[in-house]
Amino acid sequence: MAALPLLQLQRRLGDIKATSGRLWGLLRSRAPGQILFWFIALFIGIAAGSAALLFRKAIDTLQTAFYGTEDVNLLASFAGTLPWYLILLIPVGGGLCVGVLIRYFTPDGRVRAVADVIEGAALNDGRVEKKVGIASALASLITLSTGGSSGREGPVVHIAAMLSSWVSTLIRADGITGRDLLGCAVAAAVSASFNAPIAGALFALEVVLRHFALHAFAPIVVASAAGTVINRLAFGDVTEFRLPGTTTVEFYLELPAFLLLGLVCGVVAVLTMRAIFWADDLGNLVQNRLRLPLVLRPALAGGLLGGLAIFYPHIIGVGYETTSRALTGTLILHEAIVFAVLKVVAVAITFSGRMGGGMFSPSLMIGALTGMAFGLIATGLFPEQSSASTLYALAGMGAVAAAVLGAPISTTLIVFELTGDWQTGLAVMVSVSLSTAVASRLVDRSFFLTQLKRRRVHLAAGPQAYLLAMFRVSGVMRKPDDPGAADEATCRQMIEQGLFVNASSTLDAVLPLFDTSGVAFFPVVAQVGAEKPPELCGAVFHVDALKAYNRALAATAAEEHG
Repeated sequence: MAALPLLQLQRRLGDIKATSGRLWGLLRSRAPGQILFWFIALFIGIAAGSAALLFRKAIDTLQTAFYGTEDVNLLASFAGTLPWYLILLIPVGGGLCVGVLIRYFTPDGRVRAVADVIEGAALNDGRVEKKVGIASALASLITLSTGGSSGREGPVVHIAAMLSSWVSTLIRADGITGRDLLGCAVAAAVSASFNAPIAGALFALEVVLRHFALHAFAPIVVASAAGTVINRLAFGDVTEFRLPGTTTVEFYLELPAFLLLGLVCGVVAVLTMRAIFWADDLGNLVQNRLRLPLVLRPALAGGLLGGLAIFYPHIIGVGYETTSRALTGTLILHEAIVFAVLKVVAVAITFSGRMGGGMFSPSLMIGALTGMAFGLIATGLFPEQSSASTLYALAGMGAVAAAVLGAPISTTLIVFELTGDWQTGLAVMVSVSLSTAVASRLVDRSFFLTQLKRRRVHLAAGPQAYLLAMFRVSGVMRKPDDPGAADEATCRQMIEQGLFVNASSTLDAVLPLFDTSGVAFFPVVAQVGAEKPPELCGAVFHVDALKAYNRALAATAAEEHG
């Protein structure tokens, strides 16, 4: 009887030995590469964090040089003491410089920002344009230094993406590795910009990569931590905004008010985004009607901004001073409403003038002002059942920003990290959830994805919608000498009937044709010239197109759940 337990023990020891051998072999084969990848992520985090810090310092230096202020955080107050012609001419001069950059150094007269990074992650193996990106970074730097009403996170994210693209090209990274490195760079840039390591990591996953795969999480966290260290070495462990003491919530009585605030902020976010897109369309119309040179379009926008800033200097730049005033409760009701409306106008002018910058900081300011106005009304109507109006400003700041970015998780966390107030989580989360629910129904999920949709890049619906656009017919077709190729005579006959596709077409245009025509394949032709007949290149089969689509979906699912 004693032999049986001994035999079982020997078998278990054998199983443990075999398992240990497999684990050791796995560590020997994969651990060095994984550790090397984490070191690369750390390097990218340090580089992207340093780039974000230098960009911020450059803005501060140029603002000091142009406006003469000693404290750029009080730029709005200081600008009110300057001669009116300086307030007017500084953004006009900045606009002229931006116009030269986008006219001669970008192919389409457009400054690159977060939307282009999202597009690079989805469609270009985690790469972005580098030469155009440098010109865009300079244009955004000039915009933010000379009175443009936008944020610095857009150009900082794209600068970080350029760094990761350079590394990905250097090490010949595949699509998954390139996207992971891109996420590392973005996380480090955001965390270095705002001293927000948790939100930086989640922003990269939620907004740029748009998945939370475990293989990407660890290196992104490493890079985000590195970016935060860069920030704290320069500025110390301080928050961007300082709140006046602690805030408390009368939870049971005030939750309906924060639900209503979320709905209001969702509408405000949608109006802000649509105002920007409407202003951009109007700018295109004016430019075409007046035959205005592209180089003058940012200068014209700068003139409008300067004229507005003469009377309302709070619209200049990122707007942290006004945001801080809202969060500390030093604004009255009509100031909060007027400042919010004018900030929306100023942001719309800046973007329609192709001046560059980001949307996160403006959305924080608009949200804080909206929440402040709502809070002043709510506390005035129910003073005994309400907390401080500054709590509504905090919740409104998160709600508008989350709706604009389409990122409720990372925005909720970044509000806590920007202010250091973790005691009001329920109020912020309730407002954020309602605002994003409203805004996502009225725009294409976020400001960035709606920007891409306006360029005919459809990413909001997910991989099943945009993967087909990545495959050209020429890469899927069977050539005339391939096994199973289509009969040439049949192909000629179909071409005469008009049943053919161009070799440069993509599968998103071709697959619907199979459904409407009912044929098994289409001849693929190359248009040689207007007077010559099309040249037969091969045939694209319905089954081959579906197989390519299925493989792409499987690869994407494996990456997002790996």
